[in-house]
Amino acid sequence: MTDQEDWIPPGADLSRPSAARIYDYLLGGAHNLAPDRAVAQRLEAIQPQVAAVARRNRAFLRRVVRFMLDQGVRQFLDLGSGIPTVGNVHEVAQEVDPAAKVVYVDYEPVAVAHSLMLLKDNPNAAALEADATKTEAVLESEPVRELLDLREPVGLLAITLGHYLPPEADVYRVFATYRDALAPGSHLALTHLTNDFALLRDPKIAETMRSTQDHIYPRSRDEVLALFDGFELVEPGLTTSGNWRPDRLAAVVDPEEDGLYAGVGVKP
Repeated sequence: MTDQEDWIPPGADLSRPSAARIYDYLLGGAHNLAPDRAVAQRLEAIQPQVAAVARRNRAFLRRVVRFMLDQGVRQFLDLGSGIPTVGNVHEVAQEVDPAAKVVYVDYEPVAVAHSLMLLKDNPNAAALEADATKTEAVLESEPVRELLDLREPVGLLAITLGHYLPPEADVYRVFATYRDALAPGSHLALTHLTNDFALLRDPKIAETMRSTQDHIYPRSRDEVLALFDGFELVEPGLTTSGNWRPDRLAAVVDPEEDGLYAGVGVKP
């Protein structure tokens, strides 16, 4: 097996591009294939800022993990985690506390296989191949039962998960089920694609993603806010990925040029 292939699990269906591998490419990663790169390049031709959106989204993830750690959270459930890249959740969390625990969940076999390779010597982190909408299967899985104590606060991460869930998946039920399973003091962080802003409004973006296994379903501000039902939003409320507590004031981004709603809520 070549170096390029050793992260591809046997039997994986690589005939269609995947959002996880496209995102990896946009972030400058190496775990993507020619079909994924072709779609990413078509997206960049439609909207040249799409890679910048991906980088801001990734930076938001790192900031919210650090924020949750500051609030005392020491265990994380990362839904739709994708392919691990530098600054992944367990790296950020375990730099602060080596005992912090992380469970990654994704239904994309390549993402999970690479996660398992990366985590093979890490007793406090695990990866689960599962559909995040199958909430019972996730919450009752061996990695969740062994690593996470749901009686204690959990950092629930749904970064770019919601906009891959179609209406028939009942996205609000999915989020509510995870919320109800978590202890008070747990946090939810999410980002979600929207057509409210000009940057990603072009219908050719959704059309292009229909050539992949991951279609997108943008939602409005009110629809995204409803995903936080039962959580209290922390400051600055629901904003955009680049504008949620940026590391530098100079990093503030015009919402029209950002494209993703972003926020963090705490379960009272």
